[in-house]
Amino acid sequence: MEDGGNSHGFFMLNSNAMDVILQPAPALTWRAIGGILDFYVFLGPDPASVIGQYVDVIGYPAMPIYWALGYHLCRWGYKTSNSTWDVVKSMRNNRIPQDVQWNDIDYMDQFMDFTYDPTKFDTLPEMVKDLHAHDQRYVIILDPGISSTQPEGSYWPYDEGLRRDVFIKDAEGKTLIGKVWPGLTAYPDFSDNATHEWWYDNLQRFHKKVQFDGLWIDMNEPSNFLDGSTNGCPSNSLENPPYTPGVLGGLLRAKTVCATAQQKQSTHYNMHSLYGLMEAKASASAMKRITSKRPFVISRSTFPSQGMYSGHWLGDNRSQWKDLYTSIAGILTFNLLGIPLVGADICGFGEEPQEELCIRWTQLGAFYPFTRNHNAIDMKPQDPTAFSPLARRAMKQALLLRYSLFPVLYTLFHHAHVHGHTVARPLMFEFPKDVRTYGIDKQFLWGKSLLVTPVLDPGVDYVDGYFPEGLWYDYYTGNPMPSKGEEIRLHAPLDKINLHLREGSVIPTQMPNITLWVSSGQPLHLVSALSDDGSATGDLYWDDGETIDAYENDQYSYIIFNVAQNMMTSEVLHSSVEATYITVETASFYGVKQKPSRVLVNSQDAAFTYSTNKMLTVTDLGLNLSHNFTISWM
Repeated sequence: MEDGGNSHGFFMLNSNAMDVILQPAPALTWRAIGGILDFYVFLGPDPASVIGQYVDVIGYPAMPIYWALGYHLCRWGYKTSNSTWDVVKSMRNNRIPQDVQWNDIDYMDQFMDFTYDPTKFDTLPEMVKDLHAHDQRYVIILDPGISSTQPEGSYWPYDEGLRRDVFIKDAEGKTLIGKVWPGLTAYPDFSDNATHEWWYDNLQRFHKKVQFDGLWIDMNEPSNFLDGSTNGCPSNSLENPPYTPGVLGGLLRAKTVCATAQQKQSTHYNMHSLYGLMEAKASASAMKRITSKRPFVISRSTFPSQGMYSGHWLGDNRSQWKDLYTSIAGILTFNLLGIPLVGADICGFGEEPQEELCIRWTQLGAFYPFTRNHNAIDMKPQDPTAFSPLARRAMKQALLLRYSLFPVLYTLFHHAHVHGHTVARPLMFEFPKDVRTYGIDKQFLWGKSLLVTPVLDPGVDYVDGYFPEGLWYDYYTGNPMPSKGEEIRLHAPLDKINLHLREGSVIPTQMPNITLWVSSGQPLHLVSALSDDGSATGDLYWDDGETIDAYENDQYSYIIFNVAQNMMTSEVLHSSVEATYITVETASFYGVKQKPSRVLVNSQDAAFTYSTNKMLTVTDLGLNLSHNFTISWM
């Protein structure tokens, strides 16, 4: 960011180990230890344009399948398929929204990929069928390490991998063996197309047993419990370069494979940082072929271009207030990097969460683009049903709020996919001339209109938020809040997250339900936050939620809403079958200065209410979204 609000970006594309050093002067030093050096300069001039130009180089993020934006529940340590299933049923009985159930490595037979434990997880296929019968989805974890110690002929993934020659080799050309959860393992070389085909075949074979809907690819740095391999690594300049960046363990091979390991395209020395990206590419491609729908993949390791193939979670955090706070910077960062489908483990992964922390985290997590509660082994359960009725109610409320905003979020992901926009957005992107926004990491925006101000401290019922100059409206009440560009103290009881609508915006919302499949079919409620001159604009992108390349193949609807001079108009810019069953049922207008004497909908008189806080509401509209309409008042 430059003085005056202009900005530019610099991108060095290089896959080798590196340090980046921050200097006191406005300068950075990159120290890479090899490889190709590609430099890009993005001229902006505003922050959003810098990111748009960057994404234009690395590739636009994929449009997620609709259920990816629902609430996901996971833990390491469910122990059995029945105990996993019990949590799902408990969520349903409490009418708490949940779209996706996950399993960590517990489900596997001796932690081996493409297997499930025949005793503890014997009911897994039935559980998955039950999820599908309730419009819910199932995601499995997969680690790249393939067990290499099973009796010959008993474990197809390894036997077939050897036959097709898909594993990373050591410096001598033999299969490199490391150690991960299943014991001694070989590592697939995802830089080889033959490996992608083998990966697909494994996934397809397993999918016939358990009809999983998405993949969680973990340990893909690639991670190793040993340094290098069972045989160590050679002693040479690749393993011990003249300069080693400040990596874990001070060695390139620390807790990963040897730098001298051989992959199809180059040595691991050059390829290490690309491993997760290449695995994500193989996984997304396989899931497309298996399901014929948009793939859902979440990866731990990432590299530029990752957003084309997967989302990301921020890794193993802890149940601490500071981790709640730092998650905001993490989510904003990955949005800048073209990976908008990102979230942190809600309530924290390690350690025991306090109830208050879990409530506040669920409220913030409801505004992560990707929303998953995930918990470590031997920790107390932390799904919403594990807490007191009061906590359960507060968490349910936060999730229902997220589900009601699904049309907003889905439209934002469309703009990320087509234009390279951010979904969760730093305030400085919308207010680049306001220097006070540059350092804000405790608040963020959804798109340009919704400002989220979460509570990040224990034992308080208020929160201080910065409001850039202009008119803001309390999202829940429509009460106006003008700001000169100042910090304002907000009331924040335990069951509330503060949400404000920026003047000049129109957002479409829906009546929420316990799955997105149900709630996304509900009628729309349009909320307009009028500027001082009475104007506002907004839009809605809609498709069937799962078709691959729906936008590219014209299978979508796109509608813009405009308010000016006491009239809202909708304009259907593009229409397809998907949106025809959606109706607009109600419209609220915040900031209507005088009580109208008449309201007309498509030139017909309509009933309305007008409240003391200057909110006009028109109900029972029954308007078809795929036809232009007008709502006017006088």
